[in-house]
Amino acid sequence: MNELDLIERAQKGDRAAYGDLMNLHHRTVEKFAFQCGVKADDVQDVTQEVFIKLYRFLHQFQRDRFTTWLYKITLNAARDYYRREQREKDKEDKAQDEENFGTSVRSAESKILVFEEDRELHAAIQLLDEKYRIPIILFYFQELTYDQIGDVMNIPLATVKTRLLRAKEQLKSALALNGGTEYGR
Repeated sequence: MNELDLIERAQKGDRAAYGDLMNLHHRTVEKFAFQCGVKADDVQDVTQEVFIKLYRFLHQFQRDRFTTWLYKITLNAARDYYRREQREKDKEDKAQDEENFGTSVRSAESKILVFEEDRELHAAIQLLDEKYRIPIILFYFQELTYDQIGDVMNIPLATVKTRLLRAKEQLKSALALNGGTEYGR
């Protein structure tokens, strides 16, 4: 059964089809959420939020590219996550926050990012402004086209190209400052 059949069946209330659709895209959502900066410990929560939103709004899906629509939902869920995180951080003591953040993220990241170069690249990508970070993730890690990135981010094609170019320049500089990796050479 193809993806469009699953979507149509799920839109008609077929829970098994919706479950199959979730299984088909679960890993993609998790990976993209993590690449957007969601902490590894919170990826499951954000992924669950994405699939709840998907369930609620599946009836609105037209015959566009489903994965592009799913990336939009995931990006919005990651942004909501950032806003919640920021509010929580503002309430906490900075010293306590830094101590807890450093140990929990490093141990969680070490499970997901195997090689040191990957950790350095991930850290450098996370330091980019969102307008540069998201296109890099979508293009290199999710393998979306420029047009699809424009659709996900609601920006023109020329802006996608410019942001990717600037993001690559910033990453190259950041990685070179850290001694360089195979990505920065």
